[in-house]
Amino acid sequence: MSTSHAVSPDADTWVRLAPYRPCIVIPFYRHEQAITAVIDRLKPFGLDCWIVDDGSGEQSRGALHAIAAREASWVHLHQLAQNCGKGAAVMSGCACALARGYTHAVQIDADGQHNVADLPRLLECSRAQPHALVTGIPVFDASVPRVRFYGRYLTYFWVWVETLSFEIRDSMCGFRVYPLATTISVWNEGNVGRRMDFDTGIMVHMFWRGVRVLSVPTKVTYPADGVSHFRMLRDNLRLTWMHLRLLLGMGLRAPRLTLGRRRQ
Repeated sequence: MSTSHAVSPDADTWVRLAPYRPCIVIPFYRHEQAITAVIDRLKPFGLDCWIVDDGSGEQSRGALHAIAAREASWVHLHQLAQNCGKGAAVMSGCACALARGYTHAVQIDADGQHNVADLPRLLECSRAQPHALVTGIPVFDASVPRVRFYGRYLTYFWVWVETLSFEIRDSMCGFRVYPLATTISVWNEGNVGRRMDFDTGIMVHMFWRGVRVLSVPTKVTYPADGVSHFRMLRDNLRLTWMHLRLLLGMGLRAPRLTLGRRRQ
């Protein structure tokens, strides 16, 4: 994928009345210890899957190629030449899926924290309202780090301010179902962050576009030997900058958002 924000094909040229065809997109960065188990748990659902290697390097390449060879009938490996960020990886996989005729993509993390048994519930909700963005709402167990658990509430507050709505109940869960054409169209506008700011940013921008956000509770577990790529200082600064930009964007959209709330 190039260093620009845009991905191809141009989503606006696609017919939006296509039959419902979901697939899976997994952004991957150095989670070679967990990805095999994630793929094994996803296999029974019978969905095509794109693993997007976000420039992980040689250490991960062997594990990914082994999976792609063993599960060649349904797993597709797409490799980025350099690390571009989670958002760029997700949207690169979504572009591959849209080009193959898929209408929706399930984003799921590669580290094994998401409960894949809830996949049918997310898809059922998405199939019933195919123009909506369906997202998981984490139900945490004792494994969640306390600082990350309470830190989410700060993001909840700012997202409610940025949308003038409580419709987005959680914007940070990486287990969700995207309507591909609309999502890629929003991404191509170039206003969504590429890294740890992606999950929240894309959801707020899609809400501003008029996309409904539907929520499904799902269990989230932090593996004891899991690898986190969140960098406390750098990524918190990036998230702060994201919320400042979203607040400015909300200011421009406030009259329309307020009118929409009154109509509801």
